[in-house]
Amino acid sequence: MLTLKDVPSGETVTVVKINAEGSMRRRIMDMGITKGSTVLVRKVAPLGDPMEVYVRGYELSLRKSEAEAIDVE
Repeated sequence: MLTLKDVPSGETVTVVKINAEGSMRRRIMDMGITKGSTVLVRKVAPLGDPMEVYVRGYELSLRKSEAEAIDVE
């Protein structure tokens, strides 16, 4: 399965599943990243952490560990 961490800059994907538990899952969902939402990867830092995404009308920065927990298609 492809994770958000693996998506190159400029690509738009759809969230399939969030593979996190507890506070990390709640934090991701509170940011608006839920099953079925569309995410545009705007920029990725040179070392891959953090990455900037556009979701639900706003820009958001995610850590590599958070992006790794989000399955996309």
